[in-house]
Amino acid sequence: MCLNMHMKSFTRIKKINGQEYLYEITPYYDKEKKKIRQKSKYLGKNVNGVPVKVRSVDQIPKKVLSHGEFVPLKKIAEDLELEKVLSGVVPGKEVWPILTLAMNFATRPRALTHIQSWYEGTILSEDHPDLPLSSQSLSRLLSHIGEGTANLEFSRKLIEQISTCSTLVYDITSLSSYSQSISLLEYGYNRDGLDLPQINLSLIVDKDLGIPVMYDLYPGSIADVSTLKNTVKKMKAQGVRNYTLIMDRVFFSTDNIEEMVSADLSFIIPPTSNLKNVKEAISAIHKRIDDPEHLRLYEKEPLFVMPMSIDIGENRLDGYAFYDQKREQQERNTFYKRLYDLMEVLKSKSLKPWMDPGDVFRATAKRDAKFIEWKAIDGKFHVSLRKNAVSHAVNKMGKFILLFRGEFSWMECLSLYRSKDVVEKGFDVLKYDIELMPTNLRTNSSLRGYLFIAFIALILRMKLMKMMIDAELNKRYSVEGLLTELEKIKIMVLPNGEKITTEISKRQREIIDALHMCA
Repeated sequence: MCLNMHMKSFTRIKKINGQEYLYEITPYYDKEKKKIRQKSKYLGKNVNGVPVKVRSVDQIPKKVLSHGEFVPLKKIAEDLELEKVLSGVVPGKEVWPILTLAMNFATRPRALTHIQSWYEGTILSEDHPDLPLSSQSLSRLLSHIGEGTANLEFSRKLIEQISTCSTLVYDITSLSSYSQSISLLEYGYNRDGLDLPQINLSLIVDKDLGIPVMYDLYPGSIADVSTLKNTVKKMKAQGVRNYTLIMDRVFFSTDNIEEMVSADLSFIIPPTSNLKNVKEAISAIHKRIDDPEHLRLYEKEPLFVMPMSIDIGENRLDGYAFYDQKREQQERNTFYKRLYDLMEVLKSKSLKPWMDPGDVFRATAKRDAKFIEWKAIDGKFHVSLRKNAVSHAVNKMGKFILLFRGEFSWMECLSLYRSKDVVEKGFDVLKYDIELMPTNLRTNSSLRGYLFIAFIALILRMKLMKMMIDAELNKRYSVEGLLTELEKIKIMVLPNGEKITTEISKRQREIIDALHMCA
């Protein structure tokens, strides 16, 4: 009988005369003695978790530095020539403090008071020694950046460097803070549902490169539709030409359409249904959209597509109406389940004499209040569905319109619009990975400076995401997972100044090779 057992090696620490040593332990099956035994291989002295083979005291590392996670970030900075771009925007002595802080934001964000200690444990302290990264120095740096127009100058030079002239995705989000001393923070429509003052941040992402190329800040009370006019002017000033703007319906208004047409812009945008012409167009497509002559195939799924035109103010826009039966069914299921759960919640409520039933109903039903008929009898809700309102909502499910200016086939129009998730991912990175907003900022200038650093960090993160997708590494790793794997690669600095890279594992080598990097 043949017994074949596959057992993984592992590392064991042995303590000898008070000193720790690392050994690689490999289990194997001894056929003669018919039991599992182990082979032991000496790896070296345990120095901060790293095995170091030493023959003399002189070879013991002076320090062990974090290295691997910076390999892709430094490559991205080099490929995009960020050092050169920044040198044309800020004094030379500020370039690497900015890039170092951005790399911290892009990997493991820390409070400004901890940046100096973090930096001293990284290879960046060897590549760019003696950077002024104390919390006081960083506060001065952020304020200095925020007092000028560094963000606009940086975007202009970056756009010149990478020749952006393709598809740009434009969107806006809210950034909330508890700070009481920043005047840019104002109450307005909060997209995260927080009852906090906020600023509005608009972001423009180059779809093909997968990186943001421009951003702007607005007080929190300014509506989305009023930001577009200034953004268009600033894009022209930055030298952006021959591009298509992809926008969500929140930017749809007669004034914005007029502004983009007057500026001779190419764009794709879904209309809102509050204009009479749009309502009439939506009603018209219900009757004809599912005609077999409109059947198409998109990503191997059936889709009905019908060309159309709508007058928006004085401008006639071409567009396409789409009907996705699979999406319709999913939307119906979600919608009906939500209404059913809502009615059950309402029926279970006990209304006290001092409660206003209308207030309770509105607070509970929220956006779905228009679908529910209700009465309050003996302290309980009696509810039913408003059939006309429900039918009207259901009839629109699975159907949507994209309007455009330019030359687009229905497939180009749909593919480009669906690509807008690249900017939504950018917002997610800013809010949850780079961890905006800090609570300890005190002035508008320090906030602007902080967001400038975060913008550069976002470029690094989103470019890394794009590289991972191109190399299909995203199927195996998240950005955090990939950086965590590379973090294990250290650099040991010997007393004589010699630098030694720790052993690179098979998994790390696969990542490095897939991203075409050198460790």
